[in-house]
Amino acid sequence: MNSDTWITLAVLLGTLALLIRGKPGPSMVVSGAVILLLGLAVVTPAEALSGFSNPAPFTVAALYVVARAVEKTGGLQPLIRVLLAGSGSSGGKPGWGSMAKLLVPVAGASAFLNNTPIVAMVSPQVETWAERRGQSPSHYLMPLSFASILGGVVTVIGTSTTIVVSGLLEAHGMPAIGMFEISKIGLPLAIAGILFLLVFASFLLPTRRGSLREFEEEYKEYTVNMVVAAGGPFDGKTVEECKPLHLDGVFLAEVRRGGEIIAPASHQTRLQGGDSLTFAARGDLFLELKKLRGLESAEAEHTFEVREPGHTYFEVVVGADSPLAGRSLREIEFRQEYRAVVLALHRSGERYRGKLAEVPLRVGDTLVLLAGPRFRSLWRHRRDFLVISHLGGAPPASTREAFLVLGVLIGIVTSAATGFLPILQGSLLGAFLLVGTRVMTPREALEAVDLGVIFLIAGAFGIGAAMEGSGLGNILAQGVMGLVGGFGATGALLGVLLTTIILTEMITNNAAAVLVFPIALATASGLGLDPRPFAMAIAVGASASFLTPIGYQTNTMVYGPGGYRFGDYARLGLPLTALVVVLVLWLVPIFWGF
Repeated sequence: MNSDTWITLAVLLGTLALLIRGKPGPSMVVSGAVILLLGLAVVTPAEALSGFSNPAPFTVAALYVVARAVEKTGGLQPLIRVLLAGSGSSGGKPGWGSMAKLLVPVAGASAFLNNTPIVAMVSPQVETWAERRGQSPSHYLMPLSFASILGGVVTVIGTSTTIVVSGLLEAHGMPAIGMFEISKIGLPLAIAGILFLLVFASFLLPTRRGSLREFEEEYKEYTVNMVVAAGGPFDGKTVEECKPLHLDGVFLAEVRRGGEIIAPASHQTRLQGGDSLTFAARGDLFLELKKLRGLESAEAEHTFEVREPGHTYFEVVVGADSPLAGRSLREIEFRQEYRAVVLALHRSGERYRGKLAEVPLRVGDTLVLLAGPRFRSLWRHRRDFLVISHLGGAPPASTREAFLVLGVLIGIVTSAATGFLPILQGSLLGAFLLVGTRVMTPREALEAVDLGVIFLIAGAFGIGAAMEGSGLGNILAQGVMGLVGGFGATGALLGVLLTTIILTEMITNNAAAVLVFPIALATASGLGLDPRPFAMAIAVGASASFLTPIGYQTNTMVYGPGGYRFGDYARLGLPLTALVVVLVLWLVPIFWGF
């Protein structure tokens, strides 16, 4: 091993450690690694920036715009209304019929659209629908996420990971993956996976209380109004100065002063005699509030409900790229920054019982907020929250523009499938058309693109170039062959596939695909095999994230709303992963011979 190999290995290990740790964000970690490799002369400027000359990041960016346009125009709402219209029986566990009516269309939509916005649109409505029918959302939401992942591997545009692998093949002088080429394995996987979910999900998944249901049961009945006594100890003081109000489990939601409403109340809000204060409090602290000198009970103690105009409850999920992860509500100054008050925190299937202001937030944490009606529109497309659902809110209505958006999507798929236009040109043209017809404003189109993902993809190409150029890829490939080489081509394929799946659960799927690709390339070369079957295995393995709530965004999105615990994912995901491995080892050699 030469110096470049040692440097690349050290940078790679450091990158993996930071990605597993979860902070800073994945795009920052990967970009920093590439800059370090460039500064140490391990890669040339052309190699470091090779990702930006590859079609993959730009194709993904254009498809983000198309997916956002579908979401904005409500293109999937007619389908969702049909799916949730009285299917199955009320109460108990879901029947096969109701589950199939949900999972099959979600998988089908995910074959052509980024599955993250699909799950973001569908999961809150499924949660509400299940609760209304007396069923636990936990029986639906994880299968919903898994179905969207399975659908994503049916076509090349179903997930950004397949596009990345296609770009890697092109960068190495091989043909890109065709629109339906991966369908040879993706479609059987999706069918088998959904059948598995239909048969086993209701048996393997426990009944859990979702975060909103738990909050409603424990908090909502204790939302009360109190009045500041004129001349009392709180009259004329700021909220911060009123120390007796700072009880753990007591939240000052709003202050009413005549016709003025201050919501949420900040620490600097100055109270006056006669102010009506609305609190959300734990049941055991309800009497403590009534005992405080300087507060008087209002005549109607339980009048503040989520249906009251101007205020409602929201459920938000903290994602891997969120600036909230690793910081406490006090550090963030959450009330001032988001104009919302956190009423409850749901973590690993249970409501957090400690001091909310002090606990560092984690990826997958679900917060129940009280905020104004514009909260969702202000923050729904920011990386602060992975998903925002509005308790009791109506789903967006579909518009006439939805037909135009769906037409553009069909045009992208058709042109790529027939060879009329490559995927890059078709997706860019489709995104431009949506902006040109004013379905999306230029600002909305720019905001639709997840720059973190784009820089992650582009930067990962630079790390891949370092692994190949320094010889580290060959060394790691020799290690893979040493473990499974005795089993021939199938053993090598298994080694690459399992490495990809394990890395995907630890870091992001796109980074896993790019990091394993040089190893797979060297493994195939060492055995004298065609690398394309290995590329297909990587594309599937990097997307097949079923073991943890943090391996894939859609899994994180349903973690809190479903009330799941960390181990629930392995209960359903481990046998599903085993099914994927078996089918890949069987089907890949059939369709792409070694």
